[in-house]
Amino acid sequence: MQPQRCRPGTGFTALHLVQPVDGGVAQVVLDLVAAQVAAGFRVVVGCPRTGPLAGAAARRGAEIHAWQAGREPGPGLLREVRQAARLVGRVRPDLVHAHSAKAGLVGRLAVRGRVPTVFQPHAWSFEAVGGVTGRLARRWERWAVRWTDRVVCVSDAERRTGERAGIDAPWTVVRNGVDVGRFTPGDPATAGATGTAVGGAGTVTGTGAARAALPLLAGVPAGAPVVVCVGRLCRQKGQDILLRAWETVVRRLPQARLVLVGDGPDAAALRAAAPPSVLFAGAVPDTVPWYRAADLVVLPSRWEGMAVAPLEAMASGRTVVLSDVDGARESLPPGQERFCLTPPENPPALAAAVSTLLHDRPLREAIGRQGHQHVLSTYDVRQTAQAIADVYREVAAVPRPERREPIPQ
Repeated sequence: MQPQRCRPGTGFTALHLVQPVDGGVAQVVLDLVAAQVAAGFRVVVGCPRTGPLAGAAARRGAEIHAWQAGREPGPGLLREVRQAARLVGRVRPDLVHAHSAKAGLVGRLAVRGRVPTVFQPHAWSFEAVGGVTGRLARRWERWAVRWTDRVVCVSDAERRTGERAGIDAPWTVVRNGVDVGRFTPGDPATAGATGTAVGGAGTVTGTGAARAALPLLAGVPAGAPVVVCVGRLCRQKGQDILLRAWETVVRRLPQARLVLVGDGPDAAALRAAAPPSVLFAGAVPDTVPWYRAADLVVLPSRWEGMAVAPLEAMASGRTVVLSDVDGARESLPPGQERFCLTPPENPPALAAAVSTLLHDRPLREAIGRQGHQHVLSTYDVRQTAQAIADVYREVAAVPRPERREPIPQ
């Protein structure tokens, strides 16, 4: 295969094999689909039809092929591998791009070096589990490198985590990006029309109009600070940690409200544990209004590669508080670490950071402005899409006979 096959208009076919089909992984895939279709590629997405990804990718110009796969490995793994192999046979892609651990497992077992293969973990699976399962996940990733032309990490920290786990891979770091035309601070004409008082510290302008458009916030007292957490309601994203920290925050700021935006397997447990000051928005079609309605955005994850939500929040001009997991430091502008990073799974530290920023409007607004400019210059999704295209060109240029392995029958 010659490298010129991966140029716009030449019919290069990229097959994205994806599971999960929601959250940050889905958003990354959708951004890549849009950019690659615009560049003239034939873009195919293999994913479960349940969830938002399939329909959204089709609207962006991708061909959709159903690949029925669960989020976790299980008894259906062999069936999923065979289905993925048949999909590769039908599509005949020039390159397979497997997203996240499950697609990386199935895709590489199905292809085994016959087609150029890119694996993007979007956070390592072995960070989510311990014991025997974690050791098996590490061993698999070390083994599967033989069928991986390139491992794309979304942060230097994610790459270092892989190296510490003994994964000797051909690495490229391509940081996540956001659509800076979509995620903006809002309409300047409405900024300052209404405000949100935070304790006795002053007024935050530009949130009032956004809140008025969200029925869930209709009962929030005028002037109450609003904290927003956007993410799947699951152990990884750490909303349970945030709820423990929130007890301290509301003692200091009784009118404060916390909004959890998203859905997931922990939704019922979180609702049962939440006080009345916590609101649940559920899954929403568009997160933009929620960022614009927030005084502060928090993501207390237990592990990440580089989370997309904080980048979206900063693009929207909002200050973020993050747990210090992979990608968090890299996503922030230099100098913000002491205000915006907290140790993972540390509710007292998280409560202190949130309370401090809610009380200090000038600091919060200055950090928000700096974060907005940082995303514009560093995390524009167009830069991400171009870097991935460069990876495709490099990978597609490698002669296949030297790397091909037979698939046992």
